[in-house]
Amino acid sequence: MFDISYSITQILKVFGLFFVTAIAEILGCYFPYLILNQGKSHWFWIPTALSLAMFVWLLTLHPAASGRIYAAYGGIYIFTALLWLRYVDQVMFSRWDILGGLVVLSGAAIIILQPQGLIR
Repeated sequence: MFDISYSITQILKVFGLFFVTAIAEILGCYFPYLILNQGKSHWFWIPTALSLAMFVWLLTLHPAASGRIYAAYGGIYIFTALLWLRYVDQVMFSRWDILGGLVVLSGAAIIILQPQGLIR
């Protein structure tokens, strides 16, 4: 039988790390968008570089560099991008956005919480 006894702290730590990594990645893409498409100041290249540097550094904190980690992160990234769409871009969710977000979040959770998964 499988022993899946993760503490809420362990689970929140993994999901939190993925979420913060996704925010850094999104910001690293959003600032150049503002510069190149919205005519914002070239000073926005500084937070772009800082966001992308933080993104790369945060990737080093993940449990390992493997396809399983990237697959789980991808699900959290998609969910985070949907939150960005709603709260930064002010776009209302469609039922498909909600369903898709729940599917990818569930998939990421299955990968993260599997026996001998990302939490040890």
